[in-house]
Amino acid sequence: MDGAFAQLETGSTTPRADVRADTGSGVVADSRSASRPSAGAVWRDALLALAVFAVDPMGIGGVLLRARAGPVRQRWLDQLTDRLGDFGPMRKIPLNVSDDRLIGGLDLATTLQSGKPVVSKGLLAEGDGKVMQIAMAERMDAGTAARIAAVLDNGEVRLEREGFAQTLPSRFALVACDEGAEDEEQPPGALTERLAIQIDLSSVPPHDTDGEQAKRARAIELARARLAHVSASEEILSALTGTAQALGVHSMRAPLLALKVAKAHAALNGVDAVRQDDAEVAARMVLAPRATQLPPPPQEEQAEEEQEAPEQQPPEEPETQDPESQDEDSNRDEEDEEQDAPSAQELAETILAAAQSALQPGQLERLRDQMGRRQSGQAGRAGALAKSRTRGRQVGTFRGAPGGDNKLDVLATLRAAAPWQPLRGRGLPGKGGSGGRLVVQPDDFRIKRLKHKTETATIFCVDASGSSALHRLAETKGAVELLLADCYVRRDKVALVAFRGKAAEVLLPPTRSLTRAKRSLASLPGGGGTPLAAGLTEAWVLADHANRRGETPVVILMTDGRANVDHTGGTDRAQAKADAQAAARRLRATGVTALLIDTSPRPRQSAHELAGAMGGHYLPLPHADASALSQAVKTAEKSL
Repeated sequence: MDGAFAQLETGSTTPRADVRADTGSGVVADSRSASRPSAGAVWRDALLALAVFAVDPMGIGGVLLRARAGPVRQRWLDQLTDRLGDFGPMRKIPLNVSDDRLIGGLDLATTLQSGKPVVSKGLLAEGDGKVMQIAMAERMDAGTAARIAAVLDNGEVRLEREGFAQTLPSRFALVACDEGAEDEEQPPGALTERLAIQIDLSSVPPHDTDGEQAKRARAIELARARLAHVSASEEILSALTGTAQALGVHSMRAPLLALKVAKAHAALNGVDAVRQDDAEVAARMVLAPRATQLPPPPQEEQAEEEQEAPEQQPPEEPETQDPESQDEDSNRDEEDEEQDAPSAQELAETILAAAQSALQPGQLERLRDQMGRRQSGQAGRAGALAKSRTRGRQVGTFRGAPGGDNKLDVLATLRAAAPWQPLRGRGLPGKGGSGGRLVVQPDDFRIKRLKHKTETATIFCVDASGSSALHRLAETKGAVELLLADCYVRRDKVALVAFRGKAAEVLLPPTRSLTRAKRSLASLPGGGGTPLAAGLTEAWVLADHANRRGETPVVILMTDGRANVDHTGGTDRAQAKADAQAAARRLRATGVTALLIDTSPRPRQSAHELAGAMGGHYLPLPHADASALSQAVKTAEKSL
């Protein structure tokens, strides 16, 4: 039996004693400073993860596989398919799958034939007891991910739609392929939190995968049979939860998933109890990829108490000894076993060190950034949901006549017509109809209602006049630079308009290039009059072009509101104010989201009135620096 469970050489052989560098205070050294593991070691770790996952797919939940489509990823998937047994073959979930196909719905043909509602299973119900695969998971819609996550949690699909309700069993595991090229491109958190194992094969070249194979299918089958008898001690549970806490893993699912992985690894090793090496593998596979912090250093007082403890508690000698030699030998054996077995604290420290050794350079910063983006929302990644009749995701139907941009929803139309067939003298045989063709009338037509996410175009309109330069042009530049960086992270397009002297100028047309934006901003001079109307006009032109391209424009106007140059270049203050108000009203008429930031030392009534004419938010910031200005704009944008 033990031969069948012979261990594959994997990344579990990562040296653990060396990761605890002696710093003189017992502080575990930052493993991020270590070099990245070799491609061969990464591939062996991936094969070990494959075998562990194949033992208990439903318990482990799934695998997040970071790799572009290519031979490396395909070899891993092929080996997994060969070892899934009854859990295979894998079924694929299309990226833009509809709710009807994903969850299920009414089987229209059978319903019309039988005269009563008949449910059609969706992909999730059809995949009961199987492993499902999602390609390009980083592009999956959050709503679709939430529906899949709900089924993963409940183990069943609940159909409550179109006048009927039914529950179908659906227990499956998931392999989500992440093909994101940048750190900002991440699969929805609702999915990744439920997938125990995370594998990154992006750095593995194809030649490093030659000849390496995961455990044989027979060994995995034996491990599945043993899995039900594998148990874990309280010390193992405490060590895993303590490691999760020390690494800043706040999800309660993570230590539970780590326990599942540890049990599966123990079953692969042919043992009935989770051992230290099993827990170490689980910590590296499950907890390390989720780490957001390094473990805190131990307190000095605790270290001193540990050093003084042996002096305060001298060993006690036994008063009597068993005269029989056999009993003496057995006592010695028991004492040796107790000495060999690590204490709970040593076990926890070793497992923590193993997890820390798996941290990659820069991993903590990337994960913290990703968590920050998720907490602050991802509204900037795409603009508003725009109604459309030609493209996007279907969100319902409405009555109408097909033709032109109106796309007929055939299934919804037939559903609307089906109940009326007996009254129309045709349709269902034996139900009052002749069994002929289905009679559809114009009132039955249902048109698809579509919505698609649009890109956001943030247009910065900056007052570079003499009054603004005197007050805070430097702070304004700093704030715009911070906001530009934030737009870049969200993949927004940004444009920059500056007005000074007698005219306005588009310094930067809509772009995603952060370098170009910063260069244009740095070269922006200050001084001259305040042609506010000209600046608003240029912003309106850019916003109109963005609307025509199907984007969602947002105008951020940074000024003190004191217009003194009219449209013709004259210096009549009254006319300049009137022109600015007219330009603001034209901007409002287009429905553009706007935000006015009053950069004067004290809030001005003129700026407040201009914001009202724009139909935008007014944000006075008389005493803010660049960082505070940027944060205030972000807060205001969320409320828009």
